[in-house]
Amino acid sequence: MILVTGQRDEARFAMASEDTRSPAREMFTSRFAFVAAAIGMAVGTGNIWRFPRDVHDWGGGAFLLAVVVANLVWAIPLLMAESYMGSKSRLGTVGAFRDVMGRRFTWMGGFMGFATIAIMFYYSVVCGWAIRYFVYGITGKFESGITVDETRTIWEGFVDSPAQTITFHAIAIVLVGLVVIRGLKGGLEAVLKIVVPALFVLLAILAVRAMMLSGSAEGLRYLFVPEWGQLRDAELWLQAFAQMAFSTGAGWGLYLTYCVYMRRREDFALNATTIVAGNHLASLLAGIAVICTVFALGGTALGEQATGAGNEGLTFVYLAALFGEMPGGTWVFAPLFFLVLALAGISSLIAMVELATRNVVDLGVRRRVAVPGIVVVTFLVGLPAALNLDYLSNQDNVWGIALLISGLFAAIAMMKYGLEQARRDMDVDSDFGVRAWWTVLIRLFPVMFAVLFGWFIYQSVDSPGKDWWNPLDTFSLATMVVQWAAVAAILLLLNNVLARRIRPGPMTTVATSDDPGPNGSAGS
Repeated sequence: MILVTGQRDEARFAMASEDTRSPAREMFTSRFAFVAAAIGMAVGTGNIWRFPRDVHDWGGGAFLLAVVVANLVWAIPLLMAESYMGSKSRLGTVGAFRDVMGRRFTWMGGFMGFATIAIMFYYSVVCGWAIRYFVYGITGKFESGITVDETRTIWEGFVDSPAQTITFHAIAIVLVGLVVIRGLKGGLEAVLKIVVPALFVLLAILAVRAMMLSGSAEGLRYLFVPEWGQLRDAELWLQAFAQMAFSTGAGWGLYLTYCVYMRRREDFALNATTIVAGNHLASLLAGIAVICTVFALGGTALGEQATGAGNEGLTFVYLAALFGEMPGGTWVFAPLFFLVLALAGISSLIAMVELATRNVVDLGVRRRVAVPGIVVVTFLVGLPAALNLDYLSNQDNVWGIALLISGLFAAIAMMKYGLEQARRDMDVDSDFGVRAWWTVLIRLFPVMFAVLFGWFIYQSVDSPGKDWWNPLDTFSLATMVVQWAAVAAILLLLNNVLARRIRPGPMTTVATSDDPGPNGSAGS
């Protein structure tokens, strides 16, 4: 067993160069830079449009309480597991699973990485939507007196125009590629240290403005005053766990990737808690901005229509119309809102492209070659999503739910490695002690997964009008199983090739064993 600790560890990471021989070169310069990047990873378009819709539809204050519980028992423990895997292996998802879990399980890291990359392909399209609507905003498209029918026409005209959807899809992925190709310090860190604080400032401005509208108090009451009896509703809890699982980035492998560049002696528990708290704060600010605006300008009836119109309908149709009714909405608050949506999407897309880049670089490809290739592939594979909303919805459903499987893999990896050993290792570098609560919650993760995953599967089978056995049905069980099985089968066939080709990391020995735990030859 090779143990790389203390001064030897620091020296190795400081001297490594990002070529075909070393696992990583750069590290975040400060805890603030790392946490800002990680919060940017977590805060995405879902915080801006899905969270307000879910909190409106599922009980307001009661839903908020359930989300807090879900963050404590699911997101924080899972992010800590990812952090441990990334910081110890100093490799992307594929190499991390190889070195933490053993060569036979390399494919699991590939599945985690692929699920997020599959999301990246269509997420770039969504970021393009946000950029387009920011342009609409700064050009005064949502003028005073504009109606919902008119904003619906604008939205339909945009998504039915291949020239526009493809152009803005290209703009989004090229912008992100220009950031990621510059590496950590010159690219990701430099940009996200500015973008993420700006995102929170803009969200706070929008929230304050919404609270100043006449009639916003009813929205605040609904958002923050729980009806305690609603907590007995099992589906409310399932919806809260689903929102949290997709919102925090837990199980995506994105936090694992950023932790490859984490400095030594970072606080695992405190960092994970801070990131989850920052993500929740962004959701709350967005919830205040959206719900107070809807209640103040549209009333309860319009709120039901808006949230029932889905993410795109709420954001690009109803809110776009409501900004025209708000004093200063056309020229100030509409542009600010869509800028926030674009920044949230871009900050998450940066993390997705970096995940793909880290895994490709681990295979021996230089960053300046890897990133342009990833940008081109993302643009090409994202074209069907840019051209067809049903295809985009299918991919969002298939790979969004697959993230639960990825999270399960991370929990299993920690159990196989040794929870007590991992906990002791994290405690060494943590001011906020990692106690037995972490090991208990990771052991409970398969149970929580079974309940939440089973609920999604039940929905896909039980929903009226959907053929669960038809792989061509957008939301069917068959379409999910077929795509997951195809990717898993390919990765299983490539398992040994990936295990050999991924470069060695600090946990790797000359012959990596299938038992990488603390007493195995590849352990740490």
